[in-house]
Amino acid sequence: MLLLLVVMTGIAPISLYMLVPALPELARTFDADISIAQMTVSLYMVGLAFSQLIMGPLSDRFGRKPVLLAGLSLMVVAGIGSSFATTLPQLIAARFFQALGGATGMVMSRAIIRDLYPRERVGPMISLVIAVMMIAQMLSPLAGGLIETGFGWRAIFYTVTAASLAVTLAIAFLLPETRKRATIDSGSSGFIADSRVLFGSRAFLGYLFCYVMASWIIFTFAGGGPYVVVNQMGRSSAEYGAWFATSGLAYLVGNLACVRFAPRRTIEQLIWFGLALQFGGALLNVVWGLTGLNQDPAWLFLTHMIVMFGNAFVMSNGAAGALSIRPQAAGAASGMMGFMQMGFGALCSQGGAWLGGHFATPVALNLSLVVLSCGCAAAMIFLVPRRKVVVTEKMVEKAESEESGLM
Repeated sequence: MLLLLVVMTGIAPISLYMLVPALPELARTFDADISIAQMTVSLYMVGLAFSQLIMGPLSDRFGRKPVLLAGLSLMVVAGIGSSFATTLPQLIAARFFQALGGATGMVMSRAIIRDLYPRERVGPMISLVIAVMMIAQMLSPLAGGLIETGFGWRAIFYTVTAASLAVTLAIAFLLPETRKRATIDSGSSGFIADSRVLFGSRAFLGYLFCYVMASWIIFTFAGGGPYVVVNQMGRSSAEYGAWFATSGLAYLVGNLACVRFAPRRTIEQLIWFGLALQFGGALLNVVWGLTGLNQDPAWLFLTHMIVMFGNAFVMSNGAAGALSIRPQAAGAASGMMGFMQMGFGALCSQGGAWLGGHFATPVALNLSLVVLSCGCAAAMIFLVPRRKVVVTEKMVEKAESEESGLM
């Protein structure tokens, strides 16, 4: 089950990162500007965002496995289309549909974990899946570069399509339906009603905003980091890549540590522990920047490793809290989380690039990380109550009646 969760979660992001090293070759092959070739990545992220918003509620209504198989089958068909694309617009369109299908695995893995495990074990299970997936994800750009160099860029799509087909078959024969038939028939009250219940819960909003703002930290730094290291510090892009790998390593170790600490701590305690490290690392870099100490990648990434270690605690346990508010609507909750994470994450990446490219030091970029950490803390303080949150049937019936009135 762990292996299935890892591969269904990782197939879409691995497909994203494997193509990145081949973007210059795509531009040369189709005689297009690199910004047009970049759309094979940017529109892929748009597809990931919108797919999660759609597939999550569908899985609450029809079950996890049918929706998952449909989505991954779409990824296989779109992968075949990508392999044989003869123009760049065809490739961009095929990549968009590939993302629509592949994102199903991302949203479904969180929902399946909530189906199988009690609230206190959801966080560490998500951390465990992410930790294993991170290893493959960190190696995927290298694999994509080697495949493109040795066999051409189309071979990347042959590989991704074959992997998608293998994952689809494994799920078809090995994954049981985790959302029970009785729950499918009576548990989900419809997307509008479920959304009303979820957004009517202050605790859900608190966990949701804590989770997505923590993820925006990753996008913001990833957008601004290259400009800081290459332009401000005068280092090579290869050196930036090596330093950036330390952030992924810290995030991996943070997820493993979360798995170990989770049995003895509550979700809220783990979130606050992560927030303290996340805020402290970003603030420390701001202080070093004001004193002129962080004009060296070692200073910048040492503190960012602290940020990423804490970020792992915040994201996995924020997700666990949000998914546990109304377990019957775990698919819808997971979809909302993924949509806000990817959709607004792209904007944060652009904002980080602007901060990194328009200032002479990393101070402005790290100040944005401090602000996002404060936003996470505010969501926990003002929205998440100290007592355990339970969505009552009366709340659901009220949402259903309002939905019926609208129809």
